[in-house]
Parts: sequence; structure tokens; C-alpha cells
Amino acid sequence: MAIQPIGLPESIAFGEGFELDLRPRRLRRGSRMVKLERIPLEILRLLLERPGEIVSREDIVTRVWGNNVFLDTDNSIRNAIRKIRQALKDDSEQPRFIQTVTGQGYRFIAPILSRPKEDVTTAPNDLNRTSLQGETNEPEAALAAPAEHRSSQGIATKSSWLVLGMASVLVLTLAIPFVILKKRSTDVQAPKIRSLAVLPLKNMSGDPNQEYFADEMTEELIGRLAAIHDLRVISRTSVMQFKDPKQTIPEIARTLDVDAIVEGSVTRDGNHIRVHAQLIRAANDEHFWSETYDREMGDVLTLESDIAQSIAQKVEVTVSGQEQALLAATRKVSPEAYESFLKGAHANGNTKLGMEQSAVFFQDAINKDPTFAPAYLGLGSDYASLGQVYSGVPPEEMRLRAIGTAQKALELDPELAPAHVLLGTVYEREWRWSEAGAEFKRALELTPNDADASRQLGLWLVCQGRTEEGLAWSQRAHVLDPMSVGGLVDDSLLLFMARHYDESIQVLRKALAMQPDNAFAHWSMGYNLIAKGQPEQAIPELEKSVALSDHSPAVIGVLIRAYAHAGRRSDALRMLEELKRHSKTGYIPAGAFINAYLGLGDQEQAFVWLERGYEEKSGIMIFLKAHPHFDPIRNDPRFADLLHRVGLDREYPSSF
Repeated sequence: MAIQPIGLPESIAFGEGFELDLRPRRLRRGSRMVKLERIPLEILRLLLERPGEIVSREDIVTRVWGNNVFLDTDNSIRNAIRKIRQALKDDSEQPRFIQTVTGQGYRFIAPILSRPKEDVTTAPNDLNRTSLQGETNEPEAALAAPAEHRSSQGIATKSSWLVLGMASVLVLTLAIPFVILKKRSTDVQAPKIRSLAVLPLKNMSGDPNQEYFADEMTEELIGRLAAIHDLRVISRTSVMQFKDPKQTIPEIARTLDVDAIVEGSVTRDGNHIRVHAQLIRAANDEHFWSETYDREMGDVLTLESDIAQSIAQKVEVTVSGQEQALLAATRKVSPEAYESFLKGAHANGNTKLGMEQSAVFFQDAINKDPTFAPAYLGLGSDYASLGQVYSGVPPEEMRLRAIGTAQKALELDPELAPAHVLLGTVYEREWRWSEAGAEFKRALELTPNDADASRQLGLWLVCQGRTEEGLAWSQRAHVLDPMSVGGLVDDSLLLFMARHYDESIQVLRKALAMQPDNAFAHWSMGYNLIAKGQPEQAIPELEKSVALSDHSPAVIGVLIRAYAHAGRRSDALRMLEELKRHSKTGYIPAGAFINAYLGLGDQEQAFVWLERGYEEKSGIMIFLKAHPHFDPIRNDPRFADLLHRVGLDREYPSSF
């Protein structure tokens, strides 16, 4: 007979009919269950235990994860608080339940209607053993499930001297230590590998010019492993931060929160390639697999396939038939075409000139091997980037080219997930919202670890006003790609659209600490500071972005807005005249003028340029529903008409 707990609390009731059941942990409103995940539930309980008090982030970390945690807890806490607010239908700006105390933590402000006579606090380790609403936490939950069965076995083996009256005592004194010792033994002998990072392969060729080859091998290996649903694989942009690491392997693993590390080297001698790879268990720095591969350049895709399959086999992860096919997919490629492809993939794509140079290399690869799908993908990505407002190139022609090359890539390789992401991104900017969502879904079906697909899906949702859903996908991308500067800038954009300006700025500061001269990060910082009513602080950020972006007209438009808001109207008008002069000799995106005129308070001219933006399908138009800078004209009937014509006055179905 199971022993029943004595004196355990049952529930805590609070404002508007909510009740938190404590065992099992679940949230109810009346008779209806409210879906809430494990970590948000535990944070909600902590807040309910201390109503009216400020609960610091440090208190939350200690309660939920314990001391000496190596996770990015700030983002996890913010995401959990968002989910709690969403479940309670709370508003961060006008809270009824949870109040953010800037720089300190959170406070529960709703009335507590009833609470148990005796309260029991769950320790951090207890949280890991608790099943909440059907959730489990591996590997602990795997052991917790059969614990009673193992306990009864232990009692049965001693039946010759057990008596019925001692059964309860023996359950406590014999069975529990047995379970704990068994768990520890299992952890030591065979810890499960559910996540890994592939560190940048070292270039051992003796030629620095071959660095891009080693980097591409790293990226391709990550791309193949990312197709495995049951394995979390860190994105390339994050692992590249450890190209010349000073940290030990266990330290890197803790930073990236992974169970295992792949490291190795590449040696290239003409068309001959040698790759050495090894797997290291993060918990104890154990090297438990290594292999050396020798191939010719034409078989480089076979080489990548062989390494990925070996790793999947050694980590003993479940691989479906489709995933195995993606791991094993291979073909011959012209060495000359692959060389051009590598140069295009690693050209500087942060400027208009860099994108144009990259496109030349990809086109050369296509000329040398018209059947090589990744070259079309690379070329299409350059076209799509050139067609964005930031680059100052007419979008219509570039997007048509991007769609054509992405479709060609998928014709050659229908399971090339990044091509689906590219196609979805361009469809979105063409306001083909349903088709865009379908492409993002297909990409995530093929490669569930694709951080870029997760971020793009998040943006797709935010553009429709579904900010909480979008932020959840952004957080998922962050887990897969925690140290990417570009990823952090994208994450900050979604936070900005959701009006979480302080959080967006915090993310941008992290990005700029890693890459101080990132023009996009300074541009986004300017956006946030203007929205916060701090245009004076925005001006130096935007001036730096103008210089770093080779005088991007899109950045200049936002700088004009900052000047106007800061009272420097003459500077704003001077720069506006400069934009007008340039528009007579070259293309200036409509978004630059829209931002400028909105900043100057000239709504009539802003609508003139919004119509121009509609005609040219300017990139800024996808943000009509969500962008805070459109707030001054949001109630104008002309704005509602624009939303309808762009297709943002309705919601598009998703089954993600």
C-alpha cells in the first residue's frame, strides 16, 4: 500500500477565480485547467508564497535551478514570466497579477483568496523529480517512474526476515537509498546525450587561406546533425565564438548547456581531404569516440555524411527513417564549383558590396556545376538581402530573383531546409502570408534544430500581432543559438515589436559586447531608444550605424527621426533634403522617408510615402501591425486600409 503524505498543502487560490494545485502542480480557473509548463508553474508558486514582496531573479534561480547554474537564466526567467502572464491574461504595462520591479525582480500584486494551513517549499532538486501536467524531466523522470517497482523488488528479496508491521519502515530505510544509489550508478555509467555542439574544426593545412574550408565543413556537419529531432544541436553562429577557445571542453559545454562536444581538424592538400573528429562527454571530459576520414574533394559531401552518421550512432539517439535519409544524402560535386561556393559562403555579407561579391562567387559555382543546389541557395540569399530596405536596392527585382533561385535549389534538393526558410522569408515580404508560414513549417519539419527557421517563424507571428507566440519561438531559437550576434539582434527586434524595450536593449548590449562594430545592433539600439523617449541617446547609436553601414538610407531615415524627436529639427531637415537629392540619381527605399516624415510630425507626407512603400512592396510594410513607430497614425482610416491591403487585418492559421 502506498504511503500517503501527511499534512501536505493542497492549493492556493488567488484573484479572478484562479487556483494553483500544489500536488500535482497545475493551474486551474474554476473547473478548467490552464496550460502552463513546469518552470513557469514553479515561479508562479514562488510568487504566490510571497505576495506583495519583491522576488529577485537570484531568488528565482535558486528556487528553480539551484546554485552554480550555468544556463542563460535571465532569458529563461523572462520567457517564463511571459507565459505566466499569458496564462493569467495579464498585461505587463498595466498588471493585475505580476508587477515588474525594474532592476530588482517581480512582485505578485493580486489578492490571495485562500492558502493551505501548512506550506511546503519545493527545493530545486525536487522540481527536477516532479511531473507537471504530463511533463517529465530526463534523466531524473526516467528513474522516478519505476521507483516503487524497484522498492518492492528490494523488499521481496528479503521476505524471509520481513514482517508486515515493518513494511513502512523498510520502504523508507532500504528502498529510497537503493533508488538513489541506482540513479547515481546509472548517471556515471551511461549518461544520456541529448544535446551537443560541434566546435569549429581546426585548419591543419598550413595555409590560412583554407580557413574558410574548415569553417564550411563545420557548418555542413552541424546542418546534417540538426535534422535529428531527439538531439538538440547548437547553431554554427554560436559555436564559431569558440574558434580559438581559451576555455576547457567542460567549460564550453556548460556555457552552451550541452551534454557532448564534437571537435576535430581538417587537412587539405590539393584535392585530398583528411578530417579527424572525436566525441567528448561534457560531464567528465571523456573522449569516447574518434575517427579519421580520407576523401577526395569531389566526395566532400559523402565525407560530411559519413561523419554525421557516425556521431548519431555513437550518441545512441533515436533516428527516424526520414532523418537517416537526410544524414545519408550525398552526391558528387565538382571541386572547382565547391571552391567557388566556399568563397561565396564566406564573403563579407554585412554590406551591399559584400553581398554583391558573394553573389558573383555563387554564380560562378552554378556555372561550373548547374546541379549543385547549395549554390542556388547562397545566390538566392544574397538577392533577398539586397532587396531589403537596409541595403537600398529596389526590392521587386531582387525578390523575384530570390524566389527563382530558391525554387531551383528545392527542385534539385526538395529537403534543403534553408531553402524553405529563404522562400518563406521572401514570400512574407511579398505578403504571401499563408505560403510563408507553410515554408517555415516545412523547414522545421526537416530540421527541428534550425534556429533561423524558428526566428523567422517568430517574426511571422509577431508581424500578425501574435507577439507572445512569436517571442516563444524566438526563445527557442535563442536556446539553439545562444551566442550569435545576428541572432541576438533578431531576438531584440521581436522584443522591440512586443514593446519590451528594456529587454531588447539588454539583448543588444550583449550583442555589442561581442561585436562592438555591428551596424545592425546600433541601428536597433536607436530604434529602441527613440521608442523609450530617449532620442538624445539614440543619436550617437544611429550615427555610428550610418558610418558602419556605408550610409544606409534606411538608417539615415531613423536618424532623421531621432534628430526631430530631440528638437534638432534643422539637422533633421538638412538630412531629409540630402535623401531627396540622392533619390533623384538612385533608389532610396520608401521606408527611409516614412520614418523621416513620421519623426517630423508630417503625417500627410508619411502617408504619401506609405503609398509608395505599398507600390514597391517595401520591407517596412510587413511591420505595419506591430512596429511601435507607427503608433501615431494607427487610428487613421487610411492606415486601417493599408493593413487590409497588406493582409495584416486577419490572422493566418498555423499548426506549429
